[in-house]
Amino acid sequence: MTRDELIDKIHKVEALFKSTQSQGEMQAARGALERLHAQLAAAPQPTVEFKFSLTDPWKRQLFLALVRRHDLQPYRRPRQRYTTIMVRLQRKFLDEILWPEYLQLSQLLHDYLDEATRDVISRAIHCDLSEAAEIPALGDARE
Repeated sequence: MTRDELIDKIHKVEALFKSTQSQGEMQAARGALERLHAQLAAAPQPTVEFKFSLTDPWKRQLFLALVRRHDLQPYRRPRQRYTTIMVRLQRKFLDEILWPEYLQLSQLLHDYLDEATRDVISRAIHCDLSEAAEIPALGDARE
């Protein structure tokens, strides 16, 4: 049974439940309605095509690895940029599992790469990694 057929059945049972006067029919309709709602909750949601644009190569590699780990197939359409990743999946899966996992691992990766970069630069090039100082304006050039 498809999701649309299941939703249609729920509407019919609800209409029956509202129109009946008999206590037995109301009880049967209520039971049927609860079973249909349970089936609807268990029914898979339709997959939707999502487009992600990830310009950072490390984050793109991380996202591709996560998508593949969850047995999904990333792809690009002809003429799409290298930074574009297309994936077909359920919205609920994206919101509750894939995206939160990506954000958490992405932050860990960012912290690690930042620390490694600072370490290499301070050891190999110069130990002062502070930002450039801000100097006051030199005045108006017309004076």
